[in-house]
Amino acid sequence: MAGIFKAYDIRGVVGKDLDEDLACKIGRAFVSFLNCRRVVVGQDMRSSSATMFQALARGLTRQGADVIRVGVCSTPMSYYANGKLGADASIMITASHNPGEWNGFKLCREQAIPISGATGIQEIERRVMQSDFTPSPAAPGTISSYDILPEYVEHVKQLAALQRPVTIAADCANAMGCVEVKALADLMRVDAMYDTLDGTFPHHEANPLKTETLTDLQQKVRAGDYDFGAAFDGDADRVGFVDETGAIVPMDMITLLIAQSILKKQKGIILYDLRSSWTVREVILENGGTPQMCRVGHAFIKQQMRAAHALFAGELSGHYYFQENYFTESSAMAVLYIANLLSQSREPLSAMIKPFHRYFKSSEINSEVKDPPAVLARLREKFCDGRQFELDGLSVELADWWFNVRCSNTEPLVRLNLEAKTQAQLDQHTQELLALIRAP
Repeated sequence: MAGIFKAYDIRGVVGKDLDEDLACKIGRAFVSFLNCRRVVVGQDMRSSSATMFQALARGLTRQGADVIRVGVCSTPMSYYANGKLGADASIMITASHNPGEWNGFKLCREQAIPISGATGIQEIERRVMQSDFTPSPAAPGTISSYDILPEYVEHVKQLAALQRPVTIAADCANAMGCVEVKALADLMRVDAMYDTLDGTFPHHEANPLKTETLTDLQQKVRAGDYDFGAAFDGDADRVGFVDETGAIVPMDMITLLIAQSILKKQKGIILYDLRSSWTVREVILENGGTPQMCRVGHAFIKQQMRAAHALFAGELSGHYYFQENYFTESSAMAVLYIANLLSQSREPLSAMIKPFHRYFKSSEINSEVKDPPAVLARLREKFCDGRQFELDGLSVELADWWFNVRCSNTEPLVRLNLEAKTQAQLDQHTQELLALIRAP
């Protein structure tokens, strides 16, 4: 049971790691920890989500909290509801892209401020394990329902700046993308595929970070006349893109396009994932913005965004964060920004991003190692002549290339990302680094 309390959420296999009794206790521990009185609760389309809601709500109300049920919604919609409705907290019942037998909870304070392992999940786990709950009030809390979709649709529409009709293909993956795309339906032609909610994920895993899950979308785009394609993950807080030819668009290229668009309207701070291409920082500067590098992980990024009052942040996993959405993700907003740009240009998406392929970049390369800290120590010594920093793992910048090596939180793995000015340099340094990382 303890293994379900993760760094960023609570997640496990229903019937094995997670059951109704545990969900009820999590609700009680949540209220006991936050002393919250109004809690927004949303849920995804999984077959267990309705049951999980009933059990969770039983625990929340037993501790005196009033539950505002926003029903089946995307995670970005639940974040928006938290802030818009002035709630004290929110919980989204979802296991994101995990298989259908999984479920879990994404937890937030007021204003959609995330609760991570270090900022509350560990304490909630302790309370659950020890049944350490505050005394239940004489009168339990209430459960009411609220339809947040119409307001979320209008919220997204405010960013529309379309100068011509735009047509997109959207892979909803039988998941919460089916709901998230409703915010776009009146703005552009959305030709959706796999747009029937089905928590068994009958066609493919809802994870655009895995390129093999984009195959059907690529085929659809190539066979039709689309400006681009968008693929949502299970709870629609991430989105991947393919251009009008069906080619996959790197997620840091989407970050710089959105940043460029935002900075034309307002100058300010833009956050970018430390694994992103050098080009992202360059484009932010070229457009009068202030770039700030951020570590990987939504809780860290949102905290840094709030502290810096950043306008936008992009993560290499397909999370795109907007100040307008309470410093949280909105996949619909990300899609709309790309549609806006294309409608204002005579160039297709492939041509629009071509000038930004200034360097040669690897994908993330995982290596299983016995002693990850020893690997980092070896790399620090080897590349002591480079500019080193440890925002997240070890990053080293040299004249013509850079790399980042991060340790997994849950496995004996290190994750390598690197970029160079030429393909030959990229190949050479990849081999060099992997030899050092994988050395016995």
